[in-house]
Amino acid sequence: MEELAARRGAEAEEVIRIRGLRKRYGDVAAVDGVDLTVYRGEIFGILGPNGAGKTTTLEMVEGLRRPDEGEIEVAGYDAVRESGRLKGIIGVQLQTTALFDYLSVEETLALFSDLYGVGGSRRERVLRLLEMVSLAEKGRERVSRLSGGQQQRLSIALALVNDPQVVFLDEPTTGLDPQARRNLWEMVREIRAQGRTVVLTTHYMEEAEELCDRVAVMDHGRVLVCDTPLSLIRSLEVDATVLVTVDGRPDGGLERLPGVRGVERSGGDVRLRTADVQETIIGLMRLASERGVRLRNLTVQSANLEDVFISYTGRSLRD
Repeated sequence: MEELAARRGAEAEEVIRIRGLRKRYGDVAAVDGVDLTVYRGEIFGILGPNGAGKTTTLEMVEGLRRPDEGEIEVAGYDAVRESGRLKGIIGVQLQTTALFDYLSVEETLALFSDLYGVGGSRRERVLRLLEMVSLAEKGRERVSRLSGGQQQRLSIALALVNDPQVVFLDEPTTGLDPQARRNLWEMVREIRAQGRTVVLTTHYMEEAEELCDRVAVMDHGRVLVCDTPLSLIRSLEVDATVLVTVDGRPDGGLERLPGVRGVERSGGDVRLRTADVQETIIGLMRLASERGVRLRNLTVQSANLEDVFISYTGRSLRD
């Protein structure tokens, strides 16, 4: 966080400030003491598995859910005491958006524009939004006939009808095919290029690494670490992960291989996080020969945010 502020110098401006945020449901602490700062003009990602507290955190920041404790300030507004005013300067795309199936795409955007009381030429605004989200040719199509990816793009367009300063996207690419996901990535970059701040949640590691200026890793309602993806990866002091399937079990020894910083097993599949790929592979081959086990599917992956998550939580995101 300090690194980003230093890089931007005097221009760094806090647009979201969260301190001591807590929310409980019975005995479950959904959000447990979250502190976060988001700077104007960045794409900020909240990364974690389902149930980590990402959506609950976002809903409180958006003024949709009241926290039990804590302070939230968004663009100068108190998200608890001034939630009505806050809604006028933010855009929100929820995980699931209830749309009117029998309205056309243009009619849906026009309706939301009226609900927000947007001034100026409504028709011009609708056409501009359709162009931005690549739905210009679908303007007269019924919402019910749109594909999943097209409906996601429409929901993002709806989040932009009031020309917001801050845009919140809650797992915007969940359920989309790889091409539709990458199309949405480009759209998110375009939103930021227009001078807006984007806050998104995701459980896709590659998405956070590709899009975000900074990411906060959440688990069990807490922020475990927050920094740029590159800084988080470098902090591991791990060059790569060696993935291998082992036929048979080399009882012990994997943790003591040269360069190994961590070992994760799932059946016969083994993940070795290493600071020296060559020495680790040489040692692994030697160990397999000594123990009489066969190695298959040996691959090497550069260190990434998945390794960061495992390092801080002790488990993979898939778990």
